Amino acid sequence: MNQSELLRNVRDDEDIRPEVRSLISSLPSYTDNFKPLDTDIIVTSYPKSGTTWLKALTVALLQRSEDGFQNHPLTSDSPHGLVPFLEMKLYVKSSTPDLTKLSSSPRLFSTHMPFHTLREPLKDSPCKIVYVCRNVKDVIVSLWHFSLEEPDHVLFIRYEDLKEEPYAQVIRLAEFLGCPFTQEEIHSGSVEKILDLCSLDNLRNFGHQQEWDSMEQVASQYLLPQRRN
Repeated sequence: MNQSELLRNVRDDEDIRPEVRSLISSLPSYTDNFKPLDTDIIVTSYPKSGTTWLKALTVALLQRSEDGFQNHPLTSDSPHGLVPFLEMKLYVKSSTPDLTKLSSSPRLFSTHMPFHTLREPLKDSPCKIVYVCRNVKDVIVSLWHFSLEEPDHVLFIRYEDLKEEPYAQVIRLAEFLGCPFTQEEIHSGSVEKILDLCSLDNLRNFGHQQEWDSMEQVASQYLLPQRRN
């Protein structure tokens, strides 16, 4: 069964929630219409594998300034709002969403799409892909090999490494994103400040937990559809 037939069968399955069916229907719109810019950054993950944390870290790294983090975007908007899902936020509403409305530069996107779906519009683009996986069983082998072949294009991060050595992984992420820490920033504690800003407890205090839970619930059913009783 090819991908088109699979998508059609899933869309026609009456046991799948309407929002999940709508989400799956958005995938062809993405593959047919998304035109990446060379500077785009795409955060890629499996549900429940550090998506929110990685989004927050990416935004914090790219939008850090000498003024500190008191008025940082993360204090007023959620990571999911700042780094919208391609399939769950943008292409689910329109086959040709107006991406010029995105305020970030570079543009930031996220996705839970399977690698073969994600890669099609990106295969000739130098845009950056950051992929986080939770354990070896979740590793998409082809994407891991892709990261080895094109280290400037794909960064592969293990969630376990992010938890065990966050300081080193944030420095690694900053270098990949093209915004490495200066020695002055390191000595002044900028890495620690970003880790504190992006701690899950801190992000939850900004009041976005309900949005995260809703997003992740739909994403989990989209990748692993569950039958209703």
